[in-house]
Amino acid sequence: MPSLQTESQGQRLGLQDYSEDFERHFWRSGSEGFWKLERRQSFREPGVASWEAFHRGDWAGALALIEGQRGHYEDYLQRIRTSGFALHRVRCVEEPLSPYLQWELHLLHLKAQCGEDTRVLSKDGLLRYEDQSPLPEIVVLGSSVMYEVLYDDSGELVGGIRFDDPRDVSRYRRAIQEMHRSGEPLDGFFSRRVASLPPPAVPAGQRRTAHP
Repeated sequence: MPSLQTESQGQRLGLQDYSEDFERHFWRSGSEGFWKLERRQSFREPGVASWEAFHRGDWAGALALIEGQRGHYEDYLQRIRTSGFALHRVRCVEEPLSPYLQWELHLLHLKAQCGEDTRVLSKDGLLRYEDQSPLPEIVVLGSSVMYEVLYDDSGELVGGIRFDDPRDVSRYRRAIQEMHRSGEPLDGFFSRRVASLPPPAVPAGQRRTAHP
């Protein structure tokens, strides 16, 4: 699955339209569930407090803010279970870990402890699915809709392309499920490869200073 091969061209959505469309369909995911393929090794998440702390070089503060979200995610994942579906994620990981990915894996580990089903697909595992170009960022919601999630060059979310042909949705859900089955449960990977790492060195050109 090196590129997005679909039956239709899809509908390109700007950030606001994508966010609203996603929210409308998310809670209707149903028994097929939510499946996410996350390939990029670095993103920007302005407005997320723990990411902001990480980005300005405050690693201890970033981890404390992640832990402070535990109650929120426990409630959120319980609401999802009550709504009749589950969250499944494939996180592609290249080593050595990027500073961003080291931060994100701490957040994903917390989410996994609260009930999200995440597996790690390492570089060796990626070779089965990737040719010359990286896999797309894909989210599949149930059996009705999927999105190719779009980012700018810096890794900041800018929108998505929506596909609702049932053949596309089913094919990509099955592909992500196959990757998920072949991946390693996040808990084991985190314990072996992430938990004992020293704080990441955020490049000086990317580090943000706190404003008064």
